[in-house]
Amino acid sequence: MKKCIVTGKTRSVGNKVSHSNVKTKRVLRASLTKRRLLNPATGKMVAVVVSNRGLKTLKKWAAEGKHYDLRELAKAE
Repeated sequence: MKKCIVTGKTRSVGNKVSHSNVKTKRVLRASLTKRRLLNPATGKMVAVVVSNRGLKTLKKWAAEGKHYDLRELAKAE
């Protein structure tokens, strides 16, 4: 199953509710994409699954100068 390495987002389950209030199960998919990103710890490109919110978080970390390793984030999940 796909999971964001930064935020941990994955799919969730909810109800689809019709006009007559009949409830059926549905899947709510997170906005996940497979991206090749530059790992700041090694200077090499790494393919990771990340959400759009996770991309914004990584961009913020880079602007703040925070040190992180994409390989370690991927292993932690």
